Amino acid sequence: MRIAEFKLERYFARWEFEAKLLLGSSDADSFGLEELLTLADDDSRQLWHDMRFGYTESPGHPVLRATIAGLYDGISADEVLVFAGAEEAIFTFANVALGAGDHAVVMWPAYQSLHETARAAGADVSLLRLRYQKAWALDPDELSSLVKPTTACVVFNIPHNPTGAIPERGAFDAAVALCERAGARLFVDEVYRYGELDIKHRLPAACEASPTAVSLGGLAKPFGLAGLRIGWIATKDRTLLTRMAAFKDYLTICSSAPSELLAIAALRARDRVLARNRAIALSNLSLLDDLFARRPKDLEWVRPPSWPIGFPRLLRPEPIEEFSARLVERTGVMIAPETIFDHRGNHFRIGFGRRDMPVALGRFEAFLDA
Repeated sequence: MRIAEFKLERYFARWEFEAKLLLGSSDADSFGLEELLTLADDDSRQLWHDMRFGYTESPGHPVLRATIAGLYDGISADEVLVFAGAEEAIFTFANVALGAGDHAVVMWPAYQSLHETARAAGADVSLLRLRYQKAWALDPDELSSLVKPTTACVVFNIPHNPTGAIPERGAFDAAVALCERAGARLFVDEVYRYGELDIKHRLPAACEASPTAVSLGGLAKPFGLAGLRIGWIATKDRTLLTRMAAFKDYLTICSSAPSELLAIAALRARDRVLARNRAIALSNLSLLDDLFARRPKDLEWVRPPSWPIGFPRLLRPEPIEEFSARLVERTGVMIAPETIFDHRGNHFRIGFGRRDMPVALGRFEAFLDA
């Protein structure tokens, strides 16, 4: 296999642990072990107490799979497969579902893995472009124009990274119907699910919307538990799950025992976990609203209907890549320039899910003033 360098991950490898303040991060503020265990129910704490450091079940702990299945309507534990992070699930899906001669349509801009793993698997890839001028809206007609007889899958990311956008329900339903007519499997990266600002904007999960569709979930984003490295696939297509499980044998084989048990605790306490993180994000979002109101000549954005990310645009003539480099080198504040998404428009990803964002934002605005 030959695959392109992962620009976002290389950028984060350079700055994530060197920059003092991460204003471009896409996840909520992380939990500590004791904080998370405090939220755990008695059964979860007992599982943690009885833990052994042996191999875990390859599909995932039965209790974890059942807990994940409970997030969806009409999904059983046998229709869930656990992975060591959402990235492993993306890689596995691309290698199982796609190959030479296949075509894939991928929503863009995107987390690079969503299109590059498809290309590396041998598929021809067309990008379904979300446009700032259209408020990052999903256009079913444009999707229809990209679908071919060889289209094997359509890949969405909802809520969307890096913009935070959520399609209108009618557009989403039209896309699901189009995929079913075309015989193309719908794969939706839903790792930002539960980050909707208003629950009325939450769309059905892909695995609920179509019998062949695939939902990708994980604990890294609104849950604030990226370090657990727990992701999952949910689908009613058990043949696909069997093939993905067999491919996974060549990767991690199984997940970490401590991570799976802590994931059970987190998901059982998800209302409190998400409420804690939502409160942080909403407080930070109000600061961003003030910033954009004060600086209309410097910054603009489509205010995202979800948290914890958005994709503002720098209105100054300086290229965002140069601006981002000067910002992090002089202030220690890292943003994520659009170039790591291969996008052009002078945008950058900003994350507002962490407690230290007010400090980072203060330095960011001082840098604008300077």
